[in-house]
Amino acid sequence: MLDVCSFLLKSSSYIDGQWFDNTDKLAVVNPATGQPFHYVSNMTTGDAIKAVESAHRTFRDWSHQTAAYRAKVLKTWLDLIIKHKDALAYIITLEQGKPLAEARAEIEYGAAFIEWFAEEAKRVYGDTIPAASQSQKIIVTKQPVGVVTAITPWNFPHAMITRKAAAALAAGCTFVVKPAHQTPLSALALAELADQANIPAGVFNVIVSDKSIEIGQVLTQHSGVNKFTFTGSTSVGKQLIAQCAQGVKKVSMELGGNAPFIVFADADIDLAIKGYLLAKFRNAGQTCICANRLLLADSIHDEFIDKLHTEMAKIQLGDGTQTTTNMGPLISVSAVERVNELVNTSIKLGAKQVKLNIAKPNPTPNSRYYPPTLLTQVNEDMPVVQQEIFGPVVAALRFKSEDEAIKMANNTEYGLAAYFYTRDISRVWRVSSALNFGMVGINDAAISNPAAPFGGINASGNGREGSKYGLDDYLEIKYLSMGGLI
Repeated sequence: MLDVCSFLLKSSSYIDGQWFDNTDKLAVVNPATGQPFHYVSNMTTGDAIKAVESAHRTFRDWSHQTAAYRAKVLKTWLDLIIKHKDALAYIITLEQGKPLAEARAEIEYGAAFIEWFAEEAKRVYGDTIPAASQSQKIIVTKQPVGVVTAITPWNFPHAMITRKAAAALAAGCTFVVKPAHQTPLSALALAELADQANIPAGVFNVIVSDKSIEIGQVLTQHSGVNKFTFTGSTSVGKQLIAQCAQGVKKVSMELGGNAPFIVFADADIDLAIKGYLLAKFRNAGQTCICANRLLLADSIHDEFIDKLHTEMAKIQLGDGTQTTTNMGPLISVSAVERVNELVNTSIKLGAKQVKLNIAKPNPTPNSRYYPPTLLTQVNEDMPVVQQEIFGPVVAALRFKSEDEAIKMANNTEYGLAAYFYTRDISRVWRVSSALNFGMVGINDAAISNPAAPFGGINASGNGREGSKYGLDDYLEIKYLSMGGLI
């Protein structure tokens, strides 16, 4: 089956338009089997420095190209990604574990950001501002921030790169990314297609390494870096922000989440069930905007749980390459152990696990499968509520009033995404205004798309990805004061 994508399976890092090897190798493990299926070179801090220096050297030429030229290059890259989307999807499934249908959707989602920013590159507008004197003109322009470095996560190994790189390249920046060492192959496949698209050497660079701390220091503190962007946990994000502060680097952070999913008594329950299944079980619950806490109005709690139980029992857990699978494994054995600990501790504190009888495939010591789990009688003090689960676990709580639901929803340090279902238009405006989150889905669980500003507040980070606001994160504003005109 590896023949499907062998031409895109790379073993080297991509720096300054060339492929670089190392005798030290990293194993890429298939989460469905727990076995290595490929090996890549494990690069050093010296290689990371080369990548940054290459991006710095190339920046002037790339930033001076017209927006139309950059858009054309990005669209060539886009066309190649779409042409090879099946092979790219297969790579995602092999290294990350998600079902092929979800992997294809990720490729299309990531490609949509390249398309969006290729078009948006031609719409970087400035301003003229009325001046205090007839002899003066005030002009505002926007310029690319410079060299952008990034660290991206394993849960969306393709799309988390394209939505950053597309914006950076469209704005006229050059780019260096360190993908998660668990899932480096999607990033390297993107580099191969960038090379085929004739993206100039040094504009897009990929450095693969498990030396996360050391490489992170280069990407956040090198004098040639102007902006750093990260998607990952809040705890790691705080460390990286502190490192960037030493050089006053511009940063954008998409960090952890603890999304509430609120179902009010007047909601369309069937629609809410459908939305919840998407928001909870996509990528086996390993998404930052995953519905972490299910808040149900007292009067519809039992009906909702009964219907949810019926739908959860239909989930087919297994190897993502199998067409019958609609939920794959978790990324690692440690991820399984962490989710299991959250569940077991919550059960000891009084949560009730509702039996589902879902078969768990491949029950080996290295098994990375975690079955869909339904917990009721949950309270706000339990670990499954206080912490981001990052697994296929439902934590259901009850509420009696709208005010109580809002209070429960906001009882978290995070502020990435929230969801609620209601048919009351007045409630729509009250609740959406009261929820302290950067994104709110109202009768809608599919909230992410390239035209919308993706991002959070509080401990969930800063900056936005996608939309015209996402492009602004890669631009600097320059004010020109022109005098002596009369």
